[in-house]
Amino acid sequence: MTVALVEQATARVRASTWLPVLGRPERVFDRTLSGVGLTCATWAFAASLVPSLLPRAGWLQGIVSGVTVAVGYGFGAAAHALWDYLGIPGLRGRVRSIVTTILVGLGLLGAVLNAWRLVGWQNDIRRTFGMEPTSPTIWPVVIVVTVLLAGVLLVLGRSVRLLAQRTVRSLARRLPHRLSLVLGIGLIALLFWGLWTGVIVRGFFAGANAVFAPQDTIGTYSTARPSVPERSGTAESLTRWEDLGRYGRVFVRGGPSVAQLETVNGPGAQQPIRVYAGLQSARTSQGRADLVLAELKRTRAFDRKVLVVATTTGMGFLDRHATNTIEYAWNGDTAIAGVQYSYLPSWISLLADQEAVVDSSRIVFETVRDYWATLPESDRPALYLYGLSLGSKGVEGVLSSVNILNASVDGALMVGPPFVNDLHARLVSGRDDGSTATLPVYEGGRTVRFMDESGSLDQTPGPWGPTRVVYLQHASDPVTYWSTDLAFERPPWLRDSDRGPDVSERMGWFPVVTMWQVLLDMPGAGEVPDGYGHMYSYAANLRAWVAVTDPPNWTPDRERRILDALGDR
Repeated sequence: MTVALVEQATARVRASTWLPVLGRPERVFDRTLSGVGLTCATWAFAASLVPSLLPRAGWLQGIVSGVTVAVGYGFGAAAHALWDYLGIPGLRGRVRSIVTTILVGLGLLGAVLNAWRLVGWQNDIRRTFGMEPTSPTIWPVVIVVTVLLAGVLLVLGRSVRLLAQRTVRSLARRLPHRLSLVLGIGLIALLFWGLWTGVIVRGFFAGANAVFAPQDTIGTYSTARPSVPERSGTAESLTRWEDLGRYGRVFVRGGPSVAQLETVNGPGAQQPIRVYAGLQSARTSQGRADLVLAELKRTRAFDRKVLVVATTTGMGFLDRHATNTIEYAWNGDTAIAGVQYSYLPSWISLLADQEAVVDSSRIVFETVRDYWATLPESDRPALYLYGLSLGSKGVEGVLSSVNILNASVDGALMVGPPFVNDLHARLVSGRDDGSTATLPVYEGGRTVRFMDESGSLDQTPGPWGPTRVVYLQHASDPVTYWSTDLAFERPPWLRDSDRGPDVSERMGWFPVVTMWQVLLDMPGAGEVPDGYGHMYSYAANLRAWVAVTDPPNWTPDRERRILDALGDR
């Protein structure tokens, strides 16, 4: 009965010029669609609406749903085609009708229910993050973007299939059918792999470099240049203001003044030292490292109590949440050195500059450390490393270097470690029994400890050695928790016992879908309020620095005064 009804309905719509019909499409723009593919697409659409780590705007939800629907449809259609090709018997008659009705019905029911709950889910996350709620008005945007993107991807997929079919037919004229099938599919796969790795990826990076390099000149002619000799880019400096790069110029003219420090900490403040070398400051990484060392000597940085070798992110960015807080904590008795290694923003550098950041970090650190090690131990600053996001990858490169054993650092702070950090991954996977994936404890916290926005390190009450390393990370930071393993394996940080306080209780795991959702969370990870995602607050950075450096005469009252001065309560 059900089959007859479906056939009658299909026959009625065949006369339509725009409604899709069920069957096996033969052309790229054929309106015939796979029934199994549509069923899988419905399930995929329902799964794409569940919450992820971060709140999503309508257009972003449309992208998530559009790609997920296209992948679900493609998987279903391909599986059905393979089933038929292998000649495997399928369900028939009444059993087929019942199974089809159940699967389609459940898919439609899941899609409708999840669509109904989408706005509520998103607002739950927004309330946690302290953001304004969204409304059902996002749905027109979600639907339009989903349909358009899924349609484009469907056409592209069919185009690839058509190219493969024609390649196989051409080979079959001279070769056995099975051999031509294997060779044809292999050739198409090699073609697209070559295009992706040799043309698309390289072309993208080359084009991005050409687009973003001119942005490095922003602020070149600014009149807000630093005037104190303790900064690079001044008249006394060995590095030219014009060569520091956009974020280098922001860094050297920023930070608290002596008057601001004394307002919070009382008299005796010093002008914090900030030195920097941009990509244009020297032609090689070693040249930039030598220039930074010369700047540190010129500014008498080795006479200070604290010296921080900071690894920048992307275009040379150093986060004021970290640089300002350590200067307040030590009343300006500090020196911070940074070096630019790329013109690309962080989200591209994460893919393109992993080797560059490690090489640059090691060269700069070893250059500075080699001189620092020649100074009397009682008459040299404590030496620390700092890195935010991809910058923490550079810090890890230094910490894992064999040369570090010759003269160890006093500590390191790594904030928002990205998923490419090998050391971080090893520490989390090797965590002590009973500790969580979001706040792991490694070897009792003897050297390395983990903290979140609460700033608490109480989960590791044991002794902390002379070298203190802290990872500051949010459970809601997709830059830290994205992994290709999400495609087929439920991550430990989504278990109820390991789930962080800023991760929605309604976030579940779905094969492939969760990986795609968290991947698309990354572009918006820096657009949420401080304390969530990839945005780390003054308070968290200050508490992390206090734990690593142990400033003298530290009290909760000083912390409060500093955070008041920074506007972070």
